[in-house]
Amino acid sequence: MIGRILLWSFLIGVLASCARPVAQFTYEESSYQVFDSISFNNLSADAELFKWDFGDGDTSSLAFPTHQFNRSGNYEVTLYASKGAHTDTIQKRILVRASDHCLVELETSFGTMILELYEDTPIHLENFSKLVEGEYYDGLLFHRVIEGFMIQGGDPNSRNAQSGSALGMGGPGYTIPNEIDAGHIHLNGALAAARTGDEVNPNRESSGSQFYIVHGSKLNEDMLESIQARNGMNYSPEQRAAYLEYGGTPFLDGQYTVFGRVISGLDVIEAIATAQKDPNNRPIEDVAMKMRFID
Repeated sequence: MIGRILLWSFLIGVLASCARPVAQFTYEESSYQVFDSISFNNLSADAELFKWDFGDGDTSSLAFPTHQFNRSGNYEVTLYASKGAHTDTIQKRILVRASDHCLVELETSFGTMILELYEDTPIHLENFSKLVEGEYYDGLLFHRVIEGFMIQGGDPNSRNAQSGSALGMGGPGYTIPNEIDAGHIHLNGALAAARTGDEVNPNRESSGSQFYIVHGSKLNEDMLESIQARNGMNYSPEQRAAYLEYGGTPFLDGQYTVFGRVISGLDVIEAIATAQKDPNNRPIEDVAMKMRFID
């Protein structure tokens, strides 16, 4: 009797070890846009290892990955579920359409950021779009970088600029009216227009080409209260929560036009902001940029 039980247990173990994997996954059926996060629910059985091929050149070995597609298109997502020498696969197609927002890819030697331009700052949207379309920014540098504050670029004089040369005064020969909006604050990753100081620019008009991206500092309630009182802002509960979670430079709120934000590549801001700099806050290693629209 004991022998039969042992034999039966052995056969069950053998059958279990011989079970072949079955690949299966689902995802929420939705109308996805470029840079939406898509979560994949892995329902595979009898599998030990997984490989995902998202059809855009990216892969993952996570059991339950999340993925963003950075181009519109029809993608074939493949899941490979493996156990021992056996592998099962399943494929599903996902349609990703172009974003409803204006998106710009900003490529640097430190990595790539994706910018979303706000539609409710139409003058800045049109001007920035015109410059990107005309390849105005290609080859320009992030010429002024201050850790915990911002990274600034867009000076046409920075193209092929010699090391140590003074930068920051160039532009396309015009300024544009400010579109300062209390709804757009200087959170970490905010995209804003540079400008000259109030003493020579009382209307706070924006530079025609120079911009900065916030590399913010951590904040607490006391700091926010003090800054709010000083700059006359009245932050909503949502804005306060965002500042406490993400950090930023709230002391600039109400003074400069924020016309977009970084939606991908915050780590690139960090890398540029912490790079070695000369006494003028210009990175020792030139950080050139190249921009193009994302479909």
